Amino acid sequence: MRFLINTLFILFAIFSSGLHAADTGWLQPANTGWMTENSPRHVDVRLLSSTQENGKIDILLDVKLEEGWKTYWRSPGEGGVAPEIKWTSPVSSVDWQWPAPGRFDVAGVSTQGYMGDIVFPITVTSDEKLDKLSGILTLSTCSNVCILTDYPFELDLTEPVSADFAWAFNQAKGGVPPTSGLVEQVLAGFSGNKLIVELQKSTDAEWGKPNIFTDVIDGAALGVPKIKISGNSLIASIEVNDDWGGESPNLIGKDISFVVTDGDVSQQITAKVTPYTGSGISEGGTSIPLWQIIVFAILGGLILNLMPCVLPVLAMKLGSVLMVPQGEQKTIRRQFLLSSSGILVSFWLLALLMTLLRVGQQAVGWGIQFQNPWFIGFMVLVTALFTANLFGLFEINLGSKTNTRLATAGGHGNSGHFWQGVFATLLATPCSAPFLGTAVAFALAAPMSELWLIFTALGLGMSLPWLLIAAFPAIAKLLPKPGAWMSKLRAVLGMMMLISSLWLISLLIPHFGATYTLVIAITFLVLLIIFIAKNNGLRKAILPFIVFALLASGFSWMVLEQKSGSQSMVKDSVNWQPLTEQAIVQALSDNKRVFIDVTADWCVTCKANKYNVLLRDEVQQALSAPDIVALRGDWTKPSPEITAFLQKRGQVAVPFNQIYGPNLTEGKILSTILDRESLLSIMKEAKGAEK
Repeated sequence: MRFLINTLFILFAIFSSGLHAADTGWLQPANTGWMTENSPRHVDVRLLSSTQENGKIDILLDVKLEEGWKTYWRSPGEGGVAPEIKWTSPVSSVDWQWPAPGRFDVAGVSTQGYMGDIVFPITVTSDEKLDKLSGILTLSTCSNVCILTDYPFELDLTEPVSADFAWAFNQAKGGVPPTSGLVEQVLAGFSGNKLIVELQKSTDAEWGKPNIFTDVIDGAALGVPKIKISGNSLIASIEVNDDWGGESPNLIGKDISFVVTDGDVSQQITAKVTPYTGSGISEGGTSIPLWQIIVFAILGGLILNLMPCVLPVLAMKLGSVLMVPQGEQKTIRRQFLLSSSGILVSFWLLALLMTLLRVGQQAVGWGIQFQNPWFIGFMVLVTALFTANLFGLFEINLGSKTNTRLATAGGHGNSGHFWQGVFATLLATPCSAPFLGTAVAFALAAPMSELWLIFTALGLGMSLPWLLIAAFPAIAKLLPKPGAWMSKLRAVLGMMMLISSLWLISLLIPHFGATYTLVIAITFLVLLIIFIAKNNGLRKAILPFIVFALLASGFSWMVLEQKSGSQSMVKDSVNWQPLTEQAIVQALSDNKRVFIDVTADWCVTCKANKYNVLLRDEVQQALSAPDIVALRGDWTKPSPEITAFLQKRGQVAVPFNQIYGPNLTEGKILSTILDRESLLSIMKEAKGAEK
């Protein structure tokens, strides 16, 4: 088709007797160098133009290349220089339109450009009335050598223009890829050092011989697309490095421009790069509409109520319901509405924190506040106070002026129920749940308005059980009548909160060391048993003393084991190596599989994955195979390297697990909550053919 258009234009330009447009004729190069008058010409160049109308001038640049010679597209690829005009006339803007290119691979260097005859339609705008339009065309042409040639030119805009020029200009524009007509759905994702482009035609159309030509992205060098097609679907994998061949830059959030061709049909496409999960773009890409992300956020927030992090607060809330006299539905409704508002406000504060971090170009992620020892210390203090209160040691009032009370199981102050919701949210942040990661990853890469909308949906999702009771207070009637059993339940709730407090204290080990952390924990337990004995007598303190002594022994053992380098009760025999991008590349080049585990001490879900899956005998054996490279990253404390690693894969939370291999060169991201059978199956899938 393009050849036909160019042929028609050339015949028109040579034989049309009605042509009166400005014409430079075939230009002479300014820097002929070794060329003489009788030297063979490998390229002929001419320009034609319309007159100036409303400040605009249409130009046709005709380039005729001898066989074996080529010139370049606007993005030449790994070598070459795109044609360029340096205007000597006052020009305010230039719209240079580019026909669909081809690809030329010579000696391992891939370039994008043209061979044969090519016509470029160009529209120039000038704020001044021009009689002449002049400039210097710089054209790079290559065969076994490359020549960069300057062509000075001048177009007389006073020449009359016939209708034939408009026809020829429109014919030339017909060779420029339109923005629609070939592809119905476009997805662009980034993972590791790969840009993944997914294109889909209509259901009744199949791909023939497609190709993709990428434009330049600042700071990134894009390799040759590796294309796989299946019916009407196309997936292109493009390796990404920086301009100097170093580590791949992060393309998430950037716009990419490219042309896709299939035979004589082409389309110009622009898309925003989103995280790629290895099995379709699901973390904030255009493949998932915003309404679906909102649904994910609501489900993710709802599931947080089932995580062990939030269980103590839900238990406290149960205790507060028991303190309400039977039949006072208005009181129950008010309490649960206040707790729900605390949850919502907390998620808005998290959205504000993420907004400020994004504006300041700082690392963002779910639960990153637990990397801060001061925040952990604050949470230790709050849970310690809750624990003491649940054991009946004291009630804390903050004064009549504020009319508030710290959130306690038996508190009746309105503020106490609000702060229960806030506290539940804070304890939920080190937990990662299904759907939650997808929603948060989308939010942190989305516009600010969508970020706030998604965090609001997360808050609503977590509030749903609380709102359910607020809407139907009669549910509380299902609870047994108050009695002596409530004091025992209160003690159980206190024990649950005590365990949460000790867990939070253990998170201080990476910051303060094992010895100081152990001193803090033992001091807390000793003070607690002293106050119990003082308030209730020595006799009633015997059982708590025994329980606390067992907790202290267990905590001490855990701390000392961690100090000595052991991480679990079950021996981890896997030879874990530090996580780096280079280690992944090296393993794949050695035809090995890679298992990646990014974890953190404060991540409850990480611990569950570890004990339920990673330490299982079958998994330990699989990860210790000779062709396995096990890489582990620790996000307990702030780490720019780990943060960048996660962001490249569209992740904002831990746990994160991914598998690479000869058959999974793009990597496959595993579910947030690991499954032993699925892990082993993907490990087997990643294995390449035996050498």
